[in-house]
Amino acid sequence: MKSLTLAVALSTVCLLTPVHAAPTHTAAVLNHYSALVHANYDDTLQAAKAMQRAIQAFMDAPSAETQAAAQAAWRAARESYGQTEAYRFYGGPIDDERGPEGRLNAWPMDESYVDYVVGNAQAGLINDRSFVISKQALAERNEQGGEENIATGWHAIEFLLWGQDRSASGAGERPFSDYTTAANADRRRQYLVAVIELLIDDLEALVNAWRPDSKVNYRARFVKGGEESLRKIFLAMGSLSRGELAGERLEVPLNSQDQEDEHSCFSDNTHRDAVLNATGIENVWLGRFVRADGTVMSGPSPRDLVAARDAALAERTTAQISGSVAKAQAIQAPFDREIAGAKDAAGRQRIQATVASLVQQSKDLVAAANAIGIKKLTLVQP
Repeated sequence: MKSLTLAVALSTVCLLTPVHAAPTHTAAVLNHYSALVHANYDDTLQAAKAMQRAIQAFMDAPSAETQAAAQAAWRAARESYGQTEAYRFYGGPIDDERGPEGRLNAWPMDESYVDYVVGNAQAGLINDRSFVISKQALAERNEQGGEENIATGWHAIEFLLWGQDRSASGAGERPFSDYTTAANADRRRQYLVAVIELLIDDLEALVNAWRPDSKVNYRARFVKGGEESLRKIFLAMGSLSRGELAGERLEVPLNSQDQEDEHSCFSDNTHRDAVLNATGIENVWLGRFVRADGTVMSGPSPRDLVAARDAALAERTTAQISGSVAKAQAIQAPFDREIAGAKDAAGRQRIQATVASLVQQSKDLVAAANAIGIKKLTLVQP
């Protein structure tokens, strides 16, 4: 699966020397990190509920206007979720053996597994009236028979709102009549309602796993994890930098020049995915998060621990991570046009510059981990 949920198996590390930062300092970083994670998932949950309301309004009265509002709500919810990718790759609640990551954000998606596509009007679970649509059934069918057989999550919702992206200059153009007079419109409505309910269930589970008022949830164990939890923070930042964002999400489509390989191809939102993922890494490194309501959370950070041991390295890493965010922001929409053309095409050069910056920052993050005693850090690779 492109979502790299097997990161745990790749994350074996050896701590050859102890972290020398004062235990209270490390504990403060872990506590603040946990607060950021909880806030980010909670913002995502609230945005997903707003999306659910917009989708329900679309289902109640399908029109071009209500469809556009539901699409806008999907994009808004992705602004929060994209930053949460920095909390993956270490076997936490999102991607342990029972984690929902594969239901939430797996890609690329074979659209014909869910609904009709050009050339096959009867394709997909929606057009198979023997398939009984429910949250449980959709979860069971997700990735059944192949990693691109994606039935749930952000990208299934995206496809149901936009349809196939067959345009070189814009997003998909699914007509709202797919939910009124088209064949199996009733099942399409039922599917969309069920899949957003499942997504919200999974997000609620993540919020609960990081709640501050529990003595038995994942957060309670994480904040007591000391140096091992600190290792996980660096593993997540470095693995997202190199394996997932630079590798799977940017290098793969850059090399294939196939819009089917872009992360959010139906909505043409892939350029924002890159920015948000890069921003999530910066949030963790700096111990900072700007909530959806504008509240700024700031506190003890991995950068602080590194600066206490090697100020120059901390400064260099901070600059590199900031540079990666800026380079990602320079990638233009639509992403499928950015990956097109010869190697020296302007769009391809913008993506390549982002990849190069992310690769370097992954090396800097390994060096930063080394500076505080984590002497071997095996990052997820593309």
